[in-house]
Amino acid sequence: MEFFDVIQRRYSVRAYISDPIEDEKLQRILEAARLAPTAANRQSFQLIVIHTQGKEAQLKKVYPKDWFVQAPLVICACGLPKSNWVRSDGKNYNDVDVTIAMDHLILAAANEGLGTCWIGAFNSAEARRVLNLPEDVEPIAFTPLGYPADQPREKRRKDLKELVRYEQW
Repeated sequence: MEFFDVIQRRYSVRAYISDPIEDEKLQRILEAARLAPTAANRQSFQLIVIHTQGKEAQLKKVYPKDWFVQAPLVICACGLPKSNWVRSDGKNYNDVDVTIAMDHLILAAANEGLGTCWIGAFNSAEARRVLNLPEDVEPIAFTPLGYPADQPREKRRKDLKELVRYEQW
């Protein structure tokens, strides 16, 4: 698929079929995240791949929507803020780096014909507990990963003129 086709076809999937994901597809998707650019190339992130079958009740404590656990996999993208690059003004690039990796993962999934839905409104304390995360690992975003059982809705996006400014010096 052409890159812009992938971007245009990607949507937030909120219904999944339970068919398993081929390992080759999963590995390509994870590889796309690994190749994502990160500040100072620190790669201070971890991806936790969770098989949903038998874990639905625990996962729904993290995010309570039924469709969250319909997909065969859920992925949690975590940051490692203590080992991440920090800008001279103290800005830690943890969230930035993790979200770039997650974006690569989501676009790669769309390219493979799989659906995702970026979830940031999860219960962080429950995510830590359910995933048994150490103190230095911060959950940033989740996504189900599976074959869509729904259709895309019309995307509403701001006009480019509202988002871009050309500075003239």
